[in-house]
Amino acid sequence: MSWLASWDAFVKVVESGSMAAAARRLDCTRAQVSKQIAELERRFGVRLFDRSTRRLFLTPSGEVFHQHALRALESVELTEVAVRNLGDVPSGLLRISASVVFGRLWIAPLLPRLTARHPELDCELILTNALVDFAEDRIDLALRFCKSPPEDVVAKRIFTMEIVICAAPDYLARHGTPGAPRELADHQCFSFLVSDNRVWRLADRQGEECAIPVRSRIHFNDAGSILDAALAGHGLAILPTYLCCRELADGRLQRVLHDYRPLIDFGRDLYACYMPSRARLPKVKVLLDELDALLAPVPPWGQLDG
Repeated sequence: MSWLASWDAFVKVVESGSMAAAARRLDCTRAQVSKQIAELERRFGVRLFDRSTRRLFLTPSGEVFHQHALRALESVELTEVAVRNLGDVPSGLLRISASVVFGRLWIAPLLPRLTARHPELDCELILTNALVDFAEDRIDLALRFCKSPPEDVVAKRIFTMEIVICAAPDYLARHGTPGAPRELADHQCFSFLVSDNRVWRLADRQGEECAIPVRSRIHFNDAGSILDAALAGHGLAILPTYLCCRELADGRLQRVLHDYRPLIDFGRDLYACYMPSRARLPKVKVLLDELDALLAPVPPWGQLDG
């Protein structure tokens, strides 16, 4: 199947944006990739890429070939899957998608241990806050926080994201600890998980809701930056426990307003999503098992008091 390598090289060039980047993914030289692309163009009698000094652009012919190549490679992979499913050894390439902050903190450190235990397994982690296309992006498993998972995939709920209000002990010593939601108006307040940074919506343990106007002279669109601001003692923050549970456990952050839960506008459940064709893959199963073991200790709301 000599055509398979050149078709795969073409897809990798499209995904990576350059022949050099594709060569790194394929563990070969740029010259080898360039030769494969040139052979494809000679075979089809068309140009597949327009080239500038910095970038490659698909031609109309290239766009058509790209769609067909993706489907062909997917079919080949499914054929391999059908054969490999006869065994139970995790092998091949496992492509995982996760949001940037969650993936960097929890999934990236897991993968070296996973590949060490399974020598025939390779992993690629794609960190993005955008939704991925399972077929086009060739994703084996995606980790998504959502209210409900897509209907066309298999979805396993891993855990529920819990949200707390917290601050550094130094900040609370200087500015006081709020004892009621209305006192939030006297503090600098950082949040990424709420749609309106000027109003925090909270619910008490009986489900009674309140909307509190808050203020901040600095705004971030990144949860990690909000964590850094809270640790530096700049104010109160709404944060998910998957991001700050270690800091809460070692005392670098303290939870406040224990009887109130921040309300957010998007899903709090983390789902592991994968196409039905991946359901029986040993490589997917071992990752799901690792996720269960890794994330079970993430403290839920109500267990961080103290």
